[in-house]
Amino acid sequence: MAKSLIMIFFSISLAVAGQLLLKTGMNAIGPITGDDARNIMSTISRVIANPQVLFGLVLYFISAAVWLVVLSRVDLSFAYPLLGSSYVVVLCASWFLFNEPVTAVRISGALLISLGVVLITRT
Repeated sequence: MAKSLIMIFFSISLAVAGQLLLKTGMNAIGPITGDDARNIMSTISRVIANPQVLFGLVLYFISAAVWLVVLSRVDLSFAYPLLGSSYVVVLCASWFLFNEPVTAVRISGALLISLGVVLITRT
């Protein structure tokens, strides 16, 4: 079971790193507006050409591959709720890396999610 937990959290770590890279890349590109949506091919080209976006997608793909291995070994009802820990990590990383606001309500939610993850791992 310990090996499966390591794989679960490895998959989650890759997914979180992928999300952070996607956000970094999209911050560099800037907001996508209605004009960008009308010129979809140009917008797609700009997004795909961004190295952070590309690397973020690669990490996300690897995370999915690891997740498939996890699903072959453990119950989905055990593994899937552990993905909630990614919300807590992304919340903290977004505050630290992007100076995003973290309100008391968000902190409370993160604590509840963390409690749920701890309870699930104890079963």
